[in-house]
Amino acid sequence: FRRTRENNVEFGGCATVTKALRLAIGDRRMILADAKIVARMVKIFKEINLNGVGSRGQRSIDLVANSVLLQNFEFNTSTPFTSVFNAPYSILTTAARDEATITAAAFLPSSFVNAPSGATHFRIFAVLCTLSEYIFDPVTGRYIASDPTIDMLSIEADSAIIDLSTTTPVTISLNPVLPGTPTMTPTTAAVLCIGCEFFQHVGAIDYLLAQGDCMRVIKVF
Repeated sequence: FRRTRENNVEFGGCATVTKALRLAIGDRRMILADAKIVARMVKIFKEINLNGVGSRGQRSIDLVANSVLLQNFEFNTSTPFTSVFNAPYSILTTAARDEATITAAAFLPSSFVNAPSGATHFRIFAVLCTLSEYIFDPVTGRYIASDPTIDMLSIEADSAIIDLSTTTPVTISLNPVLPGTPTMTPTTAAVLCIGCEFFQHVGAIDYLLAQGDCMRVIKVF
């Protein structure tokens, strides 16, 4: 049963990292995810874990060295971000890895936004968060963050709520900056997500719709 125990410890570590990322992103945005989000995240972190340092049962979970495995992760496979928002956009990040800028040049929503029935408006948002490497702690027998002081930092930036029927080209610029001016370590990754949500404008109120919303990891750096 030794192999089973080792596997169970590492799967527990992958579940711990999954929870950390979900908490960093926040309940407000995790509500956009599909029902299998946890299993899909654990699977990715297990792939990362297989590349980790250490003996079986104690291998590290290092997102920095394996960032490509999380890149382009869709939070809802039924509504991929690229099927909803098709306007070209650019991504710039700082050398300190504490800030990102997403810019979508002038575009018409009617040509580049695939809105669900009933939607009259939309908003683009970005979430920037941190995720430390997780390592096995022989004292507790569990996985812990190697850099707990900067693990799970998070910030969100939202565009204005935009009319889908506007005939004036729209430019979007999002600039999430991590709070507290953290000093990023070599074993902590910054995770940048982009998403889209839809509204129905009634009177003077924009009501958030439950369908068509999406989010994707676009850069791990």
